[in-house]
Amino acid sequence: MKTQIFTILISICLLQILMAISDQTHETFLQCLSSHSQQTTTPISSITYFPGNTSYSSVLESYIRNLRFSSPTTPKPLFIVAATHISHIQATITCCKIHGLQIRIRSGGHDYDGLSYISDEPFIILDMFNLRGIQVNIEEEYAWVESGATLGELYYKIAEKSKIHGFPAGVCPTVGVGGHFSGGGYGNLMRKYGLSTDNVVDAKIVDVNGNVMDRKSMGEDLFWAIRGGGGASFGVIVSWKIKLVSVPEVVTVFRVERTLEQGGTDIVLQWQDVADKLDEDVFIRVVLMPVNKKTQKTVKAKFVCLFLGNAKRLEALMEESLPKLGLRKEDYFEMSWIESVLYWTNYPIGTPVDVLLERVPESEKFLKKKSDYVQEPIKREEMEGIWRKMVELTKPVLTLNPYGGKMSEISEVETAFPHRAGNMYKIQYSVQWKEEGAEVSEQNLDRIRKLYEYMTPHVSKAPRCSYLNYRDVDLGTNGIGNNASYKKASVWGTKYFNGNFDRLVEVKTKVDPGNFFRYEQSIPSLVTSVGKMAL
Repeated sequence: MKTQIFTILISICLLQILMAISDQTHETFLQCLSSHSQQTTTPISSITYFPGNTSYSSVLESYIRNLRFSSPTTPKPLFIVAATHISHIQATITCCKIHGLQIRIRSGGHDYDGLSYISDEPFIILDMFNLRGIQVNIEEEYAWVESGATLGELYYKIAEKSKIHGFPAGVCPTVGVGGHFSGGGYGNLMRKYGLSTDNVVDAKIVDVNGNVMDRKSMGEDLFWAIRGGGGASFGVIVSWKIKLVSVPEVVTVFRVERTLEQGGTDIVLQWQDVADKLDEDVFIRVVLMPVNKKTQKTVKAKFVCLFLGNAKRLEALMEESLPKLGLRKEDYFEMSWIESVLYWTNYPIGTPVDVLLERVPESEKFLKKKSDYVQEPIKREEMEGIWRKMVELTKPVLTLNPYGGKMSEISEVETAFPHRAGNMYKIQYSVQWKEEGAEVSEQNLDRIRKLYEYMTPHVSKAPRCSYLNYRDVDLGTNGIGNNASYKKASVWGTKYFNGNFDRLVEVKTKVDPGNFFRYEQSIPSLVTSVGKMAL
């Protein structure tokens, strides 16, 4: 009770301080923003939210997808600019430089560790949700999509124009395009077509000096960096030109579950042997979770498949390559590609596709996620040890996503995203909870960290690799001020980027030497704003 009262008092004090600062600087900031932005149908003053505005809290909270960062004590921005025009972005950059404020750039708010909307330095949020225009050109098979659009909106717009076109991106429709594309962006088409970033052919970015550049004017080095290196280290990416891909009129899906008692271990081991070697039209994800079956604790494996073809052909492939799964004819469902997007999001078959236009998930949770890559098969006895550890920890879920196919054909230096040939599958570790409180939060964080530590012998080494879009500050931070450290950053930087990290640092030093665009795991500049080496 005392802790709750203390927390409430702190939150009231913080809000009063924030509002006091806002009252003093409100007009100053608005004058700066207005003088540096163009006169548009939407003046920048109408989409700038200070703590004293009635809409401030709703705008701030509407794109927080992890409730761990929605508490009264979470650091709040001095103001939010929900840009509707490029000049609003330019003005925000200019005024934040003048007033010494840090920018956090948010598109969909799915950053797992909240780095797109929290900071320990005085900061503002540049929110991209108003910039979500999508222009699809089916004849030339491309689309321009603004960074504030969601994947669901993109998929819907493509399907509006064509039944035989799609795009390789994630399976969560409320994820924002901006962060997803710039961090790599994988989904269930990646074995056929690679990542989202592999299918980006142009982009528009606003740099630290307010220049608006496309691929030609930004140069190939920067264009390389923002495809997998995380765009927020280099500028504000306004929009992306993407290459659409072909999908058949009929695809096939299945979703089946097996417990350990139903042969789960044998099936997962067989999946591990074949998943990255199957026809590239097949993508089979495995979700592993501890469950209670009456008085028995066990592990359940859920197998979810997308196949770019009909059920008859998939049935033959499964009988040949994954017979232990024991699929029946009634397990297969044929549908259009856009319907498969809904199926993979767990909507019932027959759900209208316009549900993809909903930008807010059905529910928000407290969560923590981590990642690994598996490069050597995990043996049976090791797999059984993992089951025991999962049952012991009760909460963490493992999601296994197969590689191979197109992912093995693209060079690790083609884009900033390096995790290509040699990886059998990627692991996502996840723990979610609904209860509030520091104690329950720490208990769940401890669970996922213990499982991650237990997995050390079974995953990639030197470095132990991680996926940038599964942001994980447990890997370390580089400091975000003028003392941002290359040495500290290289610890997590080599995990996310392998040998591409140093090239990313070179690009950063060239385009943003003063380290204006920064956050806890941003690419560091070798030169600080005072001209000293940050080594």
